[in-house]
Amino acid sequence: MPEQPKVRGGLCLNVDGEGCKRFVARDIAREKAKAPIQNGPKSVLVLGCSGGYGLASRIAVAFGGPKAETLGVSFERAPTERKAGSPGWYNNEAFDAAARAEGLKAVTLSADAFADATRQAVAQIARDNGFKPFDLVVYSLASPLRTDPKTGVTYKSAIKPIGKPHTARTLDIMTCEMKEVSVEPATPEEIEATVKVMGGEDWVLWMDFLRGQGLLAPGCKTVAYSYIGPKCTQDIYRSGTLGKAKENLEAAAKTITEALKDLGGLGVVSVNKALVTRASAVIPAMPPYISCLFKVMKAHGLHEDCLDQIDRLLRERLYAPDGKMPVDDAGRIRIDDWEMRPEIQAEVDALMAALTPDNVETTTDIAGYRTDFLALHGFVG
Repeated sequence: MPEQPKVRGGLCLNVDGEGCKRFVARDIAREKAKAPIQNGPKSVLVLGCSGGYGLASRIAVAFGGPKAETLGVSFERAPTERKAGSPGWYNNEAFDAAARAEGLKAVTLSADAFADATRQAVAQIARDNGFKPFDLVVYSLASPLRTDPKTGVTYKSAIKPIGKPHTARTLDIMTCEMKEVSVEPATPEEIEATVKVMGGEDWVLWMDFLRGQGLLAPGCKTVAYSYIGPKCTQDIYRSGTLGKAKENLEAAAKTITEALKDLGGLGVVSVNKALVTRASAVIPAMPPYISCLFKVMKAHGLHEDCLDQIDRLLRERLYAPDGKMPVDDAGRIRIDDWEMRPEIQAEVDALMAALTPDNVETTTDIAGYRTDFLALHGFVG
């Protein structure tokens, strides 16, 4: 009998490795079936390559256009005789196998991307394997911890509001149980720690290092991923500790662009849509919001998953045919534009207001949310 998912408190405690590999193979096939991305990157470093937007980025640049050579970094747990590996470990295996089958250059390093030793290892791998200087660097790290390489201090992020407690309804994606959850405001130390982990400091360190090593091509671009979201998630997200980290990330893009001026390079943040991640399942207000959002966007034919989003980012923003990259007033790429359409948000608000424990299955797309969440751990049909 195939293993069944074990979900507790918004966390999936096990993984189906073969399912992870099927999921990656499916996305690779989807990307290969599309028209090639014109004028895309040829040598790409993906920091945080094993899942979500990072994995989608690696698939899109390798299989969706000029067949870019890719070097990926992620910190994964390999399987043992007694315990399965992390989902990302199987995802990386599947990507590497598919790349080899296509004759694509691809190297994956399992290491702590925040560590200076990892930066040195990436430089050595790039030289030993004959990588061309990177013309795209994707920064897509998601970790609750980061050790500052300069001080040795380890910081732990905290997903909390700032200034006052936050109470919101949350949704158990497996049982459809709804309940109110209250989160106390962050301390100044927790705000600082979250910025240190999830802000732009490490992104700047990476780009400074790569530039110093001569590993960036003229005209190189680097992109990091962010989120803004609707009013109903503001207190716990954009106005909370996560928002402070994202503001720092966005400021880092400007610092990087200035540092890359002599190369004609660019640092930019892409604000992406709300999607199912292992983190979003435990953030109050996010599961009910995403479930309602999926219902509305699918009804309008506007729903996108990670690969759809990144494919559009590459084709219509970073490598737009006319060479122009549309950005908002803050200089950010907005591929959350379909999510944030006023008519979409108005319909989502109406569903959220009507939501009760008795109508979750009919009012929301909880089934789609559940499917996407389980797929993150390899439990796919």
